[in-house]
Amino acid sequence: MLQLALTILIYLIIVIPVGRYMYHIAAEKHTLGDPVFDRVDGVIYRLGGVNPHKGMNWKQYALALVGTNGVMVAIGYLILRIQSLPFFNPNGIGNMEPTLAFNTIISFMTNTNLQHYSGESGLSYLSQMLVIIFMMFVSAASGYAACIAFIRGLAGKSTENVGNFFVDLVRITTRILIPFSLVGGLLLVWQGVPQNFEGNVVVKTLEGTFQVIAMGPIAALEIIKHLGTNGGGFLGANSTTPLENPTILSNLIELYSMMLLPGACVITFGKMVRDRRHKDDDDDDDGKGGVSGGVMHSSRADSQRGPRLGEHSLTASIYGREGRSIFAAMGIIFLVGLSVCYWAELQGNPALANIGLSQSMGSMEGKEVRFGIAQSAMFTTTTTSFTTGTVNNMHDTLTPLGGMIPLLHMMLNVVFGGKGVGLMNMIMYAILAVFICGLMVGRTPEYLGKKIEGREMKLTALCIIIHPFLILAFSALAVATDAGRAGITNPGFHGLSQVLYEYASSAANNGSGFEGLADNSYFWNITAGLAMFFGRYLSIVIQLAIAGSLMKKRFVNESAGTLRTSTFSFAVILVFVVYIFAALTFFPALALGPIAEHLTLWG
Repeated sequence: MLQLALTILIYLIIVIPVGRYMYHIAAEKHTLGDPVFDRVDGVIYRLGGVNPHKGMNWKQYALALVGTNGVMVAIGYLILRIQSLPFFNPNGIGNMEPTLAFNTIISFMTNTNLQHYSGESGLSYLSQMLVIIFMMFVSAASGYAACIAFIRGLAGKSTENVGNFFVDLVRITTRILIPFSLVGGLLLVWQGVPQNFEGNVVVKTLEGTFQVIAMGPIAALEIIKHLGTNGGGFLGANSTTPLENPTILSNLIELYSMMLLPGACVITFGKMVRDRRHKDDDDDDDGKGGVSGGVMHSSRADSQRGPRLGEHSLTASIYGREGRSIFAAMGIIFLVGLSVCYWAELQGNPALANIGLSQSMGSMEGKEVRFGIAQSAMFTTTTTSFTTGTVNNMHDTLTPLGGMIPLLHMMLNVVFGGKGVGLMNMIMYAILAVFICGLMVGRTPEYLGKKIEGREMKLTALCIIIHPFLILAFSALAVATDAGRAGITNPGFHGLSQVLYEYASSAANNGSGFEGLADNSYFWNITAGLAMFFGRYLSIVIQLAIAGSLMKKRFVNESAGTLRTSTFSFAVILVFVVYIFAALTFFPALALGPIAEHLTLWG
């Protein structure tokens, strides 16, 4: 318990300054690296024909994001199909099969990194660099760019401009992902993670047998895998192997790397909301919009415009705390999940106790002794809460309730999430929460000083429903067809858990798996690819549409009946709304999977 508490405490200390730095990047404020980064960015803008001063509305932004990603999908697919060429291919890896190439390129472009192949035997070094590592940077930057545009829409004063996608993509890559990756990559090399272009090495073991040791640019992939909440491993066994994760220090570096930017996004959200609202209040105080032709507006117009003169400091402070309530709600759900997962793994397997084996160490099946149960539970909960997908233990061997936590957190997809997705999804639930509370008191709901009306609620409901629909619909298709059932290697309750996990991981753009599933087939490659695609882009487009709708509305004054969304009590309300929605949508499936397996095992 102490090491878990210290791990979380250190994270809280480092995430705050990173959140402030990310805010400066998003708001285009001055940073120490600007003299260098401005020149680098300028060259990229000229080569790409980008006008950095031209803004976009939400439709243009969404189209630029989807279109850019689409072009990269086509190029990446081509590389995977011709990777057998003798160029950066010392191990003679052959071309990737068409449906597997489709699944792989969709997986990495959507930041999912679901792998139906083993990296050491399925990819050439050229593919690892030009497809896998490159996509890890671009997909993460695309997600964070969408999140920043979404925040601008919610908190911004402009009625159209949510920023420029290409500018956001470049700035996030050059000022956040690349510098952080360089530092983190060197730390991993220091801890023993390989970084070279040599072919695989064959060694003679102490037992007298021969073993193939993978080589290659592992450290370069490893750091952006976590920093960009990607998760796809250079090796099939991912971060359970000493080559990707050799020590407890490398484990902490990877752990903090995947937690850092999603948490920082929430802090950035709070600061941008405060900053934009403060600017709006200052404009009102200066008389902009408050005087027309030398005549002061009526009190009714004044109430529509926003806070009155002298109220801006208090209002800015209130809105600056919006990020804290969201962070608190995410933190509560994370801690609940971590506690359950850790407790469940400590209980061990009663089947072993029945035959006289000690369970004092808990369930160590599928876990590395250098990490133990505590850090395995921490890594498991983190990778599925921050939607990274990397693993330092085999999730398929978790106890039923221990395995239910990562499954549930992917189903929720709001616990910090990866590349800003968790924040965007949690705000959908925040809008739903203020709508429900507004119905209780008979008021039009408000969020961030904007009225939530029919259009926003329809889009919010659609966005929330898409995720469970993808998971449950594809799972039903899998268990109802011969092609789907052919991949299920575990009969009974655990087999259903494997199916649910596969599609929850795909729809949440997570990428981890129960790995007992025989998923490299036409059926699983195509259906999982579709779940990843729709889970990524439908949500982003709808969320940008909501932001575009809200940014056109005028700020309204708070009143006695306004629900304060910057308080801890709202964070608790938000947690209950999330759990109630999860119970209504996913409990029947969970009851037939991990819960039934747990009751059978302990019965």
